[in-house]
Amino acid sequence: MFGSTKAFSGFAVDDIEAARKFYEGTLGLRVSERNGLLTLHIAGDRDVLVYPKPDHTPATYTILNFPVEDITTAVDELSRRGVVFQRYDSLDTDERGIFHGGGPLIAWFTDPAGNVLSVLQQSA
Repeated sequence: MFGSTKAFSGFAVDDIEAARKFYEGTLGLRVSERNGLLTLHIAGDRDVLVYPKPDHTPATYTILNFPVEDITTAVDELSRRGVVFQRYDSLDTDERGIFHGGGPLIAWFTDPAGNVLSVLQQSA
């Protein structure tokens, strides 16, 4: 039934303008706005809808992953741009916040609304 539709995902934020500044300015994504909603234009023609929700509560899981060729370079550049990487007590992360405990190398950070995002390197 939906095999030929172009599905897209979305998530909420509590401040659309702060989200726009972060996703466009800090992360360097192409962002458009229409009717008070943002669209993140992700590489690979994968748009993501960002909508306002005044009583927004961030999810407790990663909502968006950004694959990168070199995670160390990506983490260092994002850190220079003011991004703070999360550290979780139960996970073995290095001084940059990169998880090395199996699977892809991954580092988590949040957007201004507290939504969890990541950069990940699929091959080491």
